[in-house]
Amino acid sequence: DVLDPDRLIQCPYNKHHRIRACRFPYHLVKCRKNYPEVAKELATCPFNARHLVPQADLSDHITKCNDKGFIEQDIVNQSSGFQREQMNAVSTWQAPPCDEDWET
Repeated sequence: DVLDPDRLIQCPYNKHHRIRACRFPYHLVKCRKNYPEVAKELATCPFNARHLVPQADLSDHITKCNDKGFIEQDIVNQSSGFQREQMNAVSTWQAPPCDEDWET
């Protein structure tokens, strides 16, 4: 189950590390420091920071990443919500009275 916090995930820095999903983000930070040479070769997915792939494979990963759909849907929802707000918004703002006479 993808949502199971106790499922084991393989570490991208050391293939012998198997970490529970709930601890995985913390492990990534620790292992990035312990394996700086491997870290230089990996790229982070723009849709999910837990996805670390070889830099050469990043564009392929981006086209196939399952999390891309969630981000795209969020963008659609936000933009349509923003458009609805713009259509429904009626400004009640009025300029305050001005006592200045710039001609004098």
